[in-house]
Amino acid sequence: MPVRLHCEAHGVTVRLGDGLASLTAAANGGLTARTDHNLEIAADLVILSIGVRPETQLAKAAALTIGPRGGIVVDSHMRTSDPAIWAVGDAVEISDVVTASAALVPLAGPANRQARIAAASIAGRAAGFRGVQGTAVCGVMGLTIASTGASEKSLRRAGLGDFQAVYLHPGHHVGYYPGAKPIHLKLLFRPSDGRVLGAQAVGEAGVERRIDTIAMAIQMRATVDDLAEAELCYAPQYGAAKDPVNLAGMIAQNARNQDSPLAGWSEIDGADVLILDVRESFEWHAGHFERAVHIPLGQLRDRLGELPKDRPILVHCAVGLRAHIAVRILRQRGFDARNLSGGWTTWRHVEAAAESARAYLPEPRAVPPEPTG
Repeated sequence: MPVRLHCEAHGVTVRLGDGLASLTAAANGGLTARTDHNLEIAADLVILSIGVRPETQLAKAAALTIGPRGGIVVDSHMRTSDPAIWAVGDAVEISDVVTASAALVPLAGPANRQARIAAASIAGRAAGFRGVQGTAVCGVMGLTIASTGASEKSLRRAGLGDFQAVYLHPGHHVGYYPGAKPIHLKLLFRPSDGRVLGAQAVGEAGVERRIDTIAMAIQMRATVDDLAEAELCYAPQYGAAKDPVNLAGMIAQNARNQDSPLAGWSEIDGADVLILDVRESFEWHAGHFERAVHIPLGQLRDRLGELPKDRPILVHCAVGLRAHIAVRILRQRGFDARNLSGGWTTWRHVEAAAESARAYLPEPRAVPPEPTG
């Protein structure tokens, strides 16, 4: 969501949930794009950046096995179904190291490693490709976007429902040193054993460094405990004594051991939950949930009698720290309190993007009824 808001701030109109239906030539020599929602957009140039398909014509002519995702099936040595033929790169179908499902990942890094494995295999050496986790990075008008491992979508598609998300918004270095930029980081982990499953991050600085660190953790099948204990470079101009990677691991640790259980933002509409905002008054007046109860953290111990013990209490602050402290206070007093991960900052990004989508998206066009005669 920060990416969308950043693009719109730079004059880019972003439309989600509305696919391209057709392209037609316009009278002025340009093009007219029509969307599924019957919206017409005039354009001088249209770039279709909607993914790639593996070129497997030669493989099919050679009667090689093609996998369910359309790529050439290879084993860990990069050997195809024909023992005399090896294949590497964008056209091969390999295994996702997190979900163990078939994957097509057209990235240069995995392709180069596959070539090295294939060469070693041809030379008779015992070498095997471990699979891919899709570590990638790109830049968008001053923002860096990076990810590694599984996403929520890929985990659900693979039938792996045992995961939880952590959201945090730390600076790329300590706040007292000039120039600190926020990193919006999402970490996915498995609560049952703490294994790190994936991460995505967006920011102006320090993003790729954190994702590279988590990528190595995934490769080593590390847990959130390992992230919390990772010994990383620190000087005020480069990071913090508790790096964003450490913080992500610590938040997940707190959730796993029930010191500060997490709640997802999808839970705020529950009829039986109470939303508790522990920010200061000036933050509350700048924006808040209409049905939330507002008790600043500094007043919480003196106002516990205003809160129910027979309802779940979802606590939030701006980014999560004060909510964590509030959750500890409440749970020690017998309340069923949980921390809304990422705080108001996470919600602001989600809601702002949703409002933007509603503003840009017209009503779906009416679909004529099927003939009955």
